[in-house]
Amino acid sequence: MFFTKRRARAALIAGAASAALLLTSCSGGSGDGGSDSGDAAADGPSFIYITSDPIGQNEFLKSGKVGIDAVAEEFEGSSKTFESKDDATRRSNLEAAIAEAPEVVVMLGFQFGDVAKELAEQNPQQNFLLIDTFVEGAPENLYQATFREQEPSYLLGVEAGLLTEANKVGSVISLDIPLLAKYSGGFAEGAKSVNPDVDTVDPQVIGGDNPFADTARAKEQALAFAATGVDQVFAVGAAANGGIMEAAAEKGFSAYGVDANQCPIAPGFVVDGTIKAVDKVVETVVGEIMDGTSAAEATSSFGLKEEGMTIVSLTEGAADSQCTVMENPEVLEQVKQTRDDIVSGKITVTDPMA
Repeated sequence: MFFTKRRARAALIAGAASAALLLTSCSGGSGDGGSDSGDAAADGPSFIYITSDPIGQNEFLKSGKVGIDAVAEEFEGSSKTFESKDDATRRSNLEAAIAEAPEVVVMLGFQFGDVAKELAEQNPQQNFLLIDTFVEGAPENLYQATFREQEPSYLLGVEAGLLTEANKVGSVISLDIPLLAKYSGGFAEGAKSVNPDVDTVDPQVIGGDNPFADTARAKEQALAFAATGVDQVFAVGAAANGGIMEAAAEKGFSAYGVDANQCPIAPGFVVDGTIKAVDKVVETVVGEIMDGTSAAEATSSFGLKEEGMTIVSLTEGAADSQCTVMENPEVLEQVKQTRDDIVSGKITVTDPMA
């Protein structure tokens, strides 16, 4: 939610930005696959969003673009999106963004950790926002925001623990890294909380050269996982989840998605899914930066309480989501109570990165 003083501050910033443009020669490149939104920076503050990978069908990355465009509209400025594809383009996009001297450079993805810290230290006059990872010893101009992925994952685990017939649940994850362990760990913990007898097996890893978008490899891994008897599978593969959902429809197991409503991918076989509201994080923290909030005081952790994360079945459009959990009102009631208990602090979900 934006504060009422922001528009006045934005007007002052716009004037400063216009003056700065008369004195500074900035690069106009838009990186790898860059896109613009809004008027020229001279008409208001500018904001640049850099993705870790091509946006494509990745709902996580799409949400960041929605956020940066909303920020530009709120402050009557402009936004640009630079799409990266590897470490080299991430660095070059970040350097190009710095050369344009926007109000804030937003980076989305754990892959930016090291380069974000390095270039933020070298450019103390520039404000940066790094989302989805945390680096130690960050300079004051590097704001950081992470998610408590374990919380909505716990809610999906509650569903899995109540719905499993095989008493065997688990996750298929893109990579074996601590960040994704927050999903698989929360899912297992939630399942155990309602079904102590359930077997929460170790995650299956997609791996390969493109673990967040390789649907074919994801499907292979999901089929192999299902062959072990797991009947509730949490798909933590971003855009690769399409392959896991396809496997669910073929073999008849239940799947759970991430980042957006993925239930329509395989109607009748997807129970629910987490939603990561990157747009809300961008709007919240960039708004705080524009208000002059320091990095130490800005919001840095987003979970169920901050509405930075939720699950599809708890959203306004849940009735039309095609998620199968909607057919189980008794399960939904327990999930809602669990959500309330997490928000109130009655339940604390284990953070494997803590």
